[in-house]
Amino acid sequence: MLFFPRSEIKQIKYSSYIKALQMSFTMFINRAAIFLCVLSHVLSGYSPTAEYVFVISSFYGILKQAVTTWFPLGVTAIAEANISIERIQTFLKCDEAYLTKEISVRKGKSKNKKFLQKTQKPLLTITAATKKDVGVYLERASARWLCNSTENTLTNIDLSVTSNQLVAIIGPVGSGKSSLFQMILQELPIVSGKFEIVGNISYASQEPWLFAGNVQQNILFGSPYDLKKYQEVIKACALEKDFSSFPYGDKSLVGDRGVALSGGQRARINLARAIYKTADIYILDDPLSAVDAHVGKQLFENCICEYLKNKCKILITHQLQYLTNEKVDCVYLLEKGRITAKGNVQDILESGREFAELFKAETPIEDNDEEEEKFIKKRKFRIKEEPDNIQDEPVLEKETQKKGSISLRVYESYFKAGGNYWTGLMLGVFFIIAQISASGADYFITYWVNLEQHQLQQGIKNVYLDEELYNITSTLPIYEHNIILTRKNCIIIYGCLIGTIVLVTVIRSMTFFRLCMNASNILHNNMFTRVINATMHFFNANPSGRILNRFSKDIGAIDELVPTAIIDTIQVALGVFSTIAVIAYVNIWVLIPTSIILFWFYILRVIFLSTSRNIKRMEGATRSPVFSHISASLQGLTTIRAFGAQKILREEFDHHQNLHSSAYYLFLGCSRSFGFWLDMKCVLYVGFVTLSVLFIGSETYGGNVGLAITQAIGLTGMFQWGMRQWSELENQMTSVERVVEYTEVEEENTLNKNEPPESWPVNGKIEFHNVFLKYSPSAPYVLKNLNFSVLPMEKIGIVGRTGAGKSSLISALFLLSDIEGKILIDGVDLKEITLESIRSKISIIPQEAVLFTGTLRKNLDPFNEYNDADLWDALDHVELKKVILELPSTLNTEISEGGSNFSVGQRQLICLARAIVRNNKILVLDEATANVDPKTDELIQTAIRKNFANCTVLTIAHRLHTIMDSDKVLVMNAGSVAEFDHPHILLRNSDGLLSSLVKETGKIMSDHLSNIALTNFEAKNAKINT
Repeated sequence: MLFFPRSEIKQIKYSSYIKALQMSFTMFINRAAIFLCVLSHVLSGYSPTAEYVFVISSFYGILKQAVTTWFPLGVTAIAEANISIERIQTFLKCDEAYLTKEISVRKGKSKNKKFLQKTQKPLLTITAATKKDVGVYLERASARWLCNSTENTLTNIDLSVTSNQLVAIIGPVGSGKSSLFQMILQELPIVSGKFEIVGNISYASQEPWLFAGNVQQNILFGSPYDLKKYQEVIKACALEKDFSSFPYGDKSLVGDRGVALSGGQRARINLARAIYKTADIYILDDPLSAVDAHVGKQLFENCICEYLKNKCKILITHQLQYLTNEKVDCVYLLEKGRITAKGNVQDILESGREFAELFKAETPIEDNDEEEEKFIKKRKFRIKEEPDNIQDEPVLEKETQKKGSISLRVYESYFKAGGNYWTGLMLGVFFIIAQISASGADYFITYWVNLEQHQLQQGIKNVYLDEELYNITSTLPIYEHNIILTRKNCIIIYGCLIGTIVLVTVIRSMTFFRLCMNASNILHNNMFTRVINATMHFFNANPSGRILNRFSKDIGAIDELVPTAIIDTIQVALGVFSTIAVIAYVNIWVLIPTSIILFWFYILRVIFLSTSRNIKRMEGATRSPVFSHISASLQGLTTIRAFGAQKILREEFDHHQNLHSSAYYLFLGCSRSFGFWLDMKCVLYVGFVTLSVLFIGSETYGGNVGLAITQAIGLTGMFQWGMRQWSELENQMTSVERVVEYTEVEEENTLNKNEPPESWPVNGKIEFHNVFLKYSPSAPYVLKNLNFSVLPMEKIGIVGRTGAGKSSLISALFLLSDIEGKILIDGVDLKEITLESIRSKISIIPQEAVLFTGTLRKNLDPFNEYNDADLWDALDHVELKKVILELPSTLNTEISEGGSNFSVGQRQLICLARAIVRNNKILVLDEATANVDPKTDELIQTAIRKNFANCTVLTIAHRLHTIMDSDKVLVMNAGSVAEFDHPHILLRNSDGLLSSLVKETGKIMSDHLSNIALTNFEAKNAKINT
């Protein structure tokens, strides 16, 4: 119960207890009704005859299942349907995006061009389109996310971009740059001004969106495959090197959300998808931040400036050095949702804006493509002539699907999770007592009816003493019971039996459902714990939808369906056994057809289960892609709309849904067929029992005959329901099987681990000794024989080409995958201490900032270890204090899913503030400043120097100027350490990798970086000498 929200647990508990009461009614409500009818009949002065008792018994027997099972199920279904309809209605009533339609306009001799026109928004106007008119036009446009808000997100935006132009949008973090693109994409509602778009739009999002497929599918995204165009796009987006290193070239799988790729590779594939689409307007949201300087220069010149030279282009960037390029037609400076300056770089400099001063620190990058051309000539990347399926093409790892019957181990795991053996034994006793009481009540009413019949006949005998009466009474059955009870005693005994049934059944059902609820909670928690502690390979191999399926649909089945199926199966099994015993007591010959029908039912069940069980497993497996597809579609909704790919995604969703619906329909059809054959066999059985009592048996007491027939009719109902529920139990236990499977997933190695001292690490010294790393047993090594040491309080910069293994090095430090070799921190081998200790003592600001749903306070201090003053101090250090104070709830502001109510740069700053609050001895920054402007970058660097001066800091960076003042630079190449020393010393080697990376930035920037390294080197030596 640790991981379930308390409100959900409370509701599940109430629901379980109500269901327990409803299940109790099936045992006693018809018997209680019979008792009340007989009681009122007797108190009215009549005798309980066989004709009366067994007519009402049959009547209530017929009503029993309808009243106790189908009616509650119907009420429940209607209530749940109403709730579902209300939820759907609430969703459908939400504000929709303004409808758009494509209008074809003849452009002279050229082909028809399409542009978007809103059908419900007068602020968007359309003019006659000619070739020069293609572009984006905004005139004093204002927009806000919430209609009821009084503050605009964007205010009085004037923007004009025409064909063949390249316009850059710059500004500090949180200034509204991405919101401007959302307005152009019609995601952000306009409240005033004019807005016109002429032409088709293509869009590359700031946070790369990839779906689970191969690289080529992500780039094509439904567009027709054109080999020549495809190769041009790949070259323009600098993906040739990457494709040559992928095991299957461009057919390699990217994994769920692109987990198999580096951040730079995801960004370039995301860009390639936007470039491959044939469009008039290209909106590029900061595609240069996630790549190194050399690749960034390639993308800017070869892709944006050259490949798209005849297109309308709008670029958001924090790489100000590119804006001095003559191909940039205009630069717009955006601050606090307003355009504060525009023009060329010189105009921005003369605007006097504080942000404009940053241009002075940025210098252009010069060409140096010789090395790149050499590499491409050596290794040709793999692109197939046609995008057809090939034998060596990888496929997505399918969800495991077991075969055969459900093993006893699954049942054992379920009941062990619910309670101990004593609990099970006590429940078994209650089940037996309840059934004995029920059968006893059924038999006692028979005894009472026979007693009344015997006393009636005896009374007649006493009145008439002549010979004729003797002849009549001599044919009466002999009463076999020596104890003759009064009518009053019969009422008391029958009432006590009914009371016992009610009491024992309610206790039994309540206890059983509590056991089942505990089993569900514990299985959920065990699965949650295992998944949380699972290896990274598990998450790489299993899409999020597959995991969500187990936590939603399967746990829901365990909560709702499994307990009902189990208690029904046990209850019916005991009922069938006791009913057969009662019928056999009246007429032993009934055992013959009973044995035959039981054998028939068993054969039917075996045939049915062999099919339905596998269909149910297939239904569960086909449900996972539906969840995955919806999850991926929601994450990339803006990209999907921008590409107009709704139809493609909808068709793909329909395909997944059809597969699931087909499997579910097969399951329902199989169940209905099973029910039909059960009904046919039951009709034959009832007919045989009735005939056997009338013609074969010697029974003449009406009570016994009535008992046999009514019990036989009731038995057929129990046969049908019992077989269905027994089979349903087997089918629903597949959900338990799937959950148990996830409770056994491979965990990260936690055995024989020790807790380090509370003060560890004291110094922050890091040592790598012969470290190898691969993400799965069959995968190649991504880190190879790493050997280096980081002294306490050293600041280490980590650089290398995209995919060189920089982020994998961080994975090794956090032991996210099993490593070979040793990693020591302050002399402690990380393999010998708990993972929790390692990860709690190292702070990280990841490449993609992670914020959790909840309050800002919880994100800064998840465990409530610090006071508000510490939190505000940390926010002040990253200059977010003023921003947060302006929010209505300040520290209690709710963070949207993924932190979407903050900009990407602000999320990075919040992550930095979280690291400052923790104040660990070791800090890791993985491209932490990739998505922020130079001013914020400088702010982060200053905050790190100030707050982590006495800490060891590892910084992965593409912006070389951020690590050139480091104590040492670690240069990674193909998973190995290529160079490791002070940057000034490394730059002395003109043939070294760091030197080549610096040279690729151009002579001016190269000299600037060398001066930073030299200044730091001299200052360091001077400090040592003093």
